Amino acid sequence: VQLVESGGASVGAGGSLRLSCEASGFSFDDHFVFGWFRQAPGKEREGVATFSTGETRKYYTDSVKGRFTISSDDIENTVFLEMKSLKPEDTAVYSCAIFFGLHVGIGKRAMIDPGRYRYWGHGTQVTVST
Repeated sequence: VQLVESGGASVGAGGSLRLSCEASGFSFDDHFVFGWFRQAPGKEREGVATFSTGETRKYYTDSVKGRFTISSDDIENTVFLEMKSLKPEDTAVYSCAIFFGLHVGIGKRAMIDPGRYRYWGHGTQVTVST
């Protein structure tokens, strides 16, 4: 399994970015939980957005609700993170990650727990200036 992020950049506050995570080594017909995480300097890794093939809902951390959207292109095996109204506090390295299995009813707390994720990309830097 390989995950490769792209799309990170430096933007001004209020700007938008779309991050991509190109996945390989598995099929989007498989069951999995997929997440976008971020880590700012001196801070712990934080779950930003996640979805599961065993859940109908997508989960977002409170600070990005209404601004970020996670989506997937099952044909291109790519997961996106659309980010709008960016703030300086969104500055971080953003990474995508995945773990496999059908986890019906797993819930948000488990889905944003980085310790559950098996495979990770190397990350892409997002910098938002004032």
